[in-house]
Amino acid sequence: MKPVVRVAVIGGGAIAQRRHLPEYDANPGAQIAGVFDTDEKRARELCEQYGGHAYGSLEEIFEDGSVDAVSVCSPNVTHADASIRALRAGKHVLCEKPMALSLEESRRMLEAEKQSGKNLMLGHNQRLIRAHLKAHELLHQGAIGRLLFFQCNFKHSGPENWSIDAGNNTWFFKKDQANFGVMGDLGAHKIDLIRFLTDSEIKNVFTTMTTLDKRDETGEPIALEDNAVCLFNMENGLPGIMHFSWTNYGAEDNGSTIYGSKGVMKIFGDYADDIVLEMRDGTQVKYTVGSISTNQHQLKSGVIDEFIASIVEGRRPIVKGIDGHNTLAVIETAMMSARAGTWMDIEY
Repeated sequence: MKPVVRVAVIGGGAIAQRRHLPEYDANPGAQIAGVFDTDEKRARELCEQYGGHAYGSLEEIFEDGSVDAVSVCSPNVTHADASIRALRAGKHVLCEKPMALSLEESRRMLEAEKQSGKNLMLGHNQRLIRAHLKAHELLHQGAIGRLLFFQCNFKHSGPENWSIDAGNNTWFFKKDQANFGVMGDLGAHKIDLIRFLTDSEIKNVFTTMTTLDKRDETGEPIALEDNAVCLFNMENGLPGIMHFSWTNYGAEDNGSTIYGSKGVMKIFGDYADDIVLEMRDGTQVKYTVGSISTNQHQLKSGVIDEFIASIVEGRRPIVKGIDGHNTLAVIETAMMSARAGTWMDIEY
């Protein structure tokens, strides 16, 4: 019989309710030890649904010797502190993105991971999507030849429509809790994805950011960006562009297009086909290997299964702490680029 990993979930919001808790519940190698949320009633209700103990404090989790691992699903401002304390308490950590508020914090997280000997995994789920795994394989087989350019989008109607506490009072719109707007929310996913697909880090970035439409509970424009456009050069020489938006009030757009010397790869270009290769000779090849989650249609992320498997098998997870750190370095530099109005090199 495989060992059971007992997991405590920190934060009972949307990502915990729609991804972490149901996926732990469905994993035979995991057991939900309990939930901590600043809303004690919410924590109790989730434990009634999934089992476990409604913890009264983070200290109670860290001092619980029966807890093997934690999921950090709380607002961005808490990520570093909760992760570091959990690692120091001898717990494996799965932390939602963005990894931290700053590279100073993420470096301290990496040091705590190293000293603890435990796993620190980031919730960058896009590299675990089957279509993206297949795309990685095809690209490295030379399916579209030498890579020339990439274009990625991640655009939906905004976190106020996703959050459990729906509306303009969401913590995603508060600078002191989120620090980043759409860059940290949606940008983190695609930045990590292109690093994975190309096996290359990003060399430099030029960014424009703006707040087009989102307003807080007082009716004032939010203090964070709701749209960002980034130009990138990868260290392997590949250029590209990404658009992240919280103001897409149509169908969610989570597509990526990669241009090569032999053809074009479209990943989730439309939701009927996962990958379409449009070749230079006019032929077309389609691969249907699995759809992608949207805010309206949630699918299993693969993140929880990978986290539990890495612990049980005694190995590092596919998405490591360093991946979160390097992605955060791009986000932080992109924001500095937007303020300075110039290209900036990434300092990892």
